[in-house]
Amino acid sequence: SFAALYAVRLGTLKTTVLAEDGREQVAGYHLQGDIIGLDGLGTERHGCGAVALEDSEVCTIPFEHLEELARDLPLQRNLHQFLAREISRDHGVMLLLGSMRAEERLASFLLNLSERYRARGYSSTEFVLRMTREEIGSYLGLKLETVSRTFSKFQDDGLLEVKQRHIRILDQAGLRQLVNNTPC
Repeated sequence: SFAALYAVRLGTLKTTVLAEDGREQVAGYHLQGDIIGLDGLGTERHGCGAVALEDSEVCTIPFEHLEELARDLPLQRNLHQFLAREISRDHGVMLLLGSMRAEERLASFLLNLSERYRARGYSSTEFVLRMTREEIGSYLGLKLETVSRTFSKFQDDGLLEVKQRHIRILDQAGLRQLVNNTPC
């Protein structure tokens, strides 16, 4: 049942939903500073589970306390802005899954991660993927083989350097061109 939101203080987590056939679907990839648990706001029940992908720490924010603070302090506008950003991000993921080819999906995912790391003061061109290729595929609506093939293609095209989970973006403009559906 829904009682709190959770702020990722350290580490990375994935959120998952269980499909009717028992398969686990990755619904989100969360970094330090992200808030998880918003899925319970409307239904009073969390629809996702969260799994730490490395040593992680989350801060529990009891929702009743957050509501009290929002009433007493000028937090309500900030809370609404935050919720609007989350809705926009979800719309972006739906667009990604519904209308993009595999290359565009993976490029968009990597550019999004790059920007999120940059916003947190980390390198936007070098990072470690904590999700496996299978989990990335689940998140992007792609098969494991397609994710692996696309990583290899990006490496062959000089867009990335890939060493297991370590990613180095060599050509952000080239990735952006893929997402904008123009040839590199």
